[in-house]
Amino acid sequence: MAVQSLQRDFKVIENLKMSKVYLPIFEKLPKDITQDYYNSKRLLAKDKIRVVRWEKNSEYFSDLTVATAGEDIVLTYANQALKTQVEKLLINHQNN
Repeated sequence: MAVQSLQRDFKVIENLKMSKVYLPIFEKLPKDITQDYYNSKRLLAKDKIRVVRWEKNSEYFSDLTVATAGEDIVLTYANQALKTQVEKLLINHQNN
């Protein structure tokens, strides 16, 4: 989700007058996030946990199906809460 948002925002950043300041950040951030994603996925795989499906139920909610060693679990998330959490993670990533 974060990478997709950054890709959309990248087009806007390119048109800013001070784009030279922001472009290096926007070019590096998706790569870092993607690497973090794969590292997390590997850690979960060690515990036999994997994300099976992510689907949008409605305008407001999405379901995440997670397969564990014993069973599949469906978790429901509010889309706005997910967006807020992704934003916080991106800010935290930038500050580190």
